[in-house]
Amino acid sequence: MAKRVSHSLLDPLLTVPIKSLYPRLRIPPRLPPEAIVGLGHLCAILGAVGFALAGRFAWGGVLGALGVALNHTADVLDGTHARASDQCRNGGELLDHFVDPLSFSYWIAAISYSAGCLLLGLVGVIVLYATAVLTNIKAKMVGEFTLGRFGPTEFKTLLILLGLTMAALNATAEQASPLSAQIAYWFLIVLIAIGVVQLLVNLARAVRDVNASGESPDTTEWE
Repeated sequence: MAKRVSHSLLDPLLTVPIKSLYPRLRIPPRLPPEAIVGLGHLCAILGAVGFALAGRFAWGGVLGALGVALNHTADVLDGTHARASDQCRNGGELLDHFVDPLSFSYWIAAISYSAGCLLLGLVGVIVLYATAVLTNIKAKMVGEFTLGRFGPTEFKTLLILLGLTMAALNATAEQASPLSAQIAYWFLIVLIAIGVVQLLVNLARAVRDVNASGESPDTTEWE
């Protein structure tokens, strides 16, 4: 099993406090952790619906921010619950890692719709999945699943701030504020730029790390 290492700047401030609340939530011990994963994914879908409508309606931005916040909460609690209730399963971990990039792709596509530029959404999703694939392949080869300083928690925090900002702009305007769509557009531009730079840097580091500490290269033939 790969060791988990997080260099996130915001995890100590946002993720750790949620974990500390787990005993007070009184989640039934028999509840499968996969159910929490599924609930978090439903929240991600609701958040995407909110972001898609955030350019026109104030409640859309609020729904987007709320969906992301609840998704992050579920993402923190599923593993905590699995360990506390002795229900750690490979299938549950696979499901968790499978739906995480899906959630992010929903949000990126929805924001690009609000921005009126689906091409940005396409580029954003490609960068997202390239990053996810790189992270998982490296984890398999070196036995360490590593999150950078700008990771999922930081991304979700920016999404929440975006949703609330778009909601505030539309709440103070008699009609849908054009500035709301512009903010969504430039948010994606900056996010994609950061993602591309981070992907290239992480790719170079990953190649270096797997060469230095990975297992022996696979030289077997396909059967």
